[in-house]
Amino acid sequence: MTKASDLFVQALEAEGVDHVFGIPGEETLALLESLRDSGIRLVLTRHEQAAGFMAATWGRLTGRTGVCLATLGPGATNLVTAAAYAQLGAMPMLMITGQKPIRSGKQGHFQIVDVVDMMRPLTKYTRQLVSADAIPAQVREAVRRSQEERPGAAHLELPQDVASDETDAIVLPPVYSRRPLAEHKALDAAADAIRQARHPLLMIGAGANRKTTAKMLHALVEKLGIPFFSTQMGKGVLDETGPLWLGTAALSDGDYVHRAIDNADCIVNIGHDVIEKPPFWMQRGRRTVIHVNYSPAVADQVYFPQIEVVGDIANSVWQLAERLEPQAHWEFALFDRVRTALCDNIATLAADDRFPLAAPRLVAELGRQLAPGDITCLDNGLFKLWFARHARCRLPNTLLLDNALATMGAGLPSAIAAAIARPGHKVVAVCGDGGFMMNSQELETAMRLRLDLVVLVLRDDAYGMIKWKQSHEGYPEYGMDYGNPDFVRYAESYGARGHRVGALAELPGVLRTALDTPGVDLVEIPVDYGRDDDLLNRQIPEGAAAVG
Repeated sequence: MTKASDLFVQALEAEGVDHVFGIPGEETLALLESLRDSGIRLVLTRHEQAAGFMAATWGRLTGRTGVCLATLGPGATNLVTAAAYAQLGAMPMLMITGQKPIRSGKQGHFQIVDVVDMMRPLTKYTRQLVSADAIPAQVREAVRRSQEERPGAAHLELPQDVASDETDAIVLPPVYSRRPLAEHKALDAAADAIRQARHPLLMIGAGANRKTTAKMLHALVEKLGIPFFSTQMGKGVLDETGPLWLGTAALSDGDYVHRAIDNADCIVNIGHDVIEKPPFWMQRGRRTVIHVNYSPAVADQVYFPQIEVVGDIANSVWQLAERLEPQAHWEFALFDRVRTALCDNIATLAADDRFPLAAPRLVAELGRQLAPGDITCLDNGLFKLWFARHARCRLPNTLLLDNALATMGAGLPSAIAAAIARPGHKVVAVCGDGGFMMNSQELETAMRLRLDLVVLVLRDDAYGMIKWKQSHEGYPEYGMDYGNPDFVRYAESYGARGHRVGALAELPGVLRTALDTPGVDLVEIPVDYGRDDDLLNRQIPEGAAAVG
């Protein structure tokens, strides 16, 4: 006979789990003891929300289910935002929560929340384990659901008495599964539409951010020479330093890339995810839109593709490449002018010598100091838009941003998970002062784990993006300003190194020192978003409109 908590951990090990992020509680002590005797590493965090962000990022980077642990009641409710983060962001994650004994409770309703029902709208799968015998099947199903396309969050609740039960159940053997392939008729129709187009264009979305899909897309673009752009979460799938990159759909409209979109008569959406709004307004008769994804398109007034290629994306891209050859009538002259104008605009904005710093200058300075495989993890704020627009990613999942839930507070926890998952690569968290302070306590976690990590805190002493929107919509400034600690001394209180950029000329040297010195470094950088409204809503649209 086997103790249920031991069987639970064995089932996790059988699914390839080697890290659990979280905070144990009284109701999960049996599970904690089983973890102690296993090969799984417990990463103790300072807040359950941060543990969830870490598990989700682990899933995003590895493709395997990231696992987080919390107790009942407030521990479980603290995972709610992380559940939505993983679910909307398509990151495979399993949340494990404890619960009071379900057969003989002695504390009434103390701390009792219906966690399973609470998680239902935020997960692909949520169950309470009522029998030790059910553990192998339930763990297998939760992990399978979290990983299968479209990936997302799953949840299992393990009551205290069930965890201590004995059982003769055994772990299920590994299973081989094959993803469904697209229909040949759909592939033929898509190939014909691309072949007949005069100005075909590829859009790379979040669903394409998979290793095999990136490889197949590279081969397709190399063979056909069709230009491409990406959504924010599709960045890095294809090398953005090459001659076919047309930009990122960071703005909703009016950017240089939208000139190319307007000119295209056939747009092939590879992995477009409805969580990310389509970066164009479809108009009947204007163009053919081809949807290539694991699942059918969700029809909407702004997105109603005429052709759908539904199945494994990597295989679909490979089959399209097999069916197509470059066409003499394809014409990309406007696309070339868009690329040139966009690159000129990015270079101009990167040369901004203001101090406090303009975000485009920071993107450029950081980009010069990071290798292609290094990872930048963004919290949410106005700076995220500039990183999405200006960063030139060469590899998938090297710019981790959240354009799905777009939650604040995830930047530092995400970077901690990245540093664990990708040892040997530089990892940088970029956070606004507001987002950083939402989970800044995880600096202690990074120090305790002896991670090599750089945290850039962009200081403007306000919720800058909302303040910018407030101004753009004509409202007077109100309610957005706050105070901050001395971030250098704050970092040092955890044992980390703190740096402060006091002038633009200091930035390259401070970044280099922080990146080259092992351990945890925090860099406070004053930023200025004062010109952003004019840049984003007047200058960039005017420049894009002038591209002939």
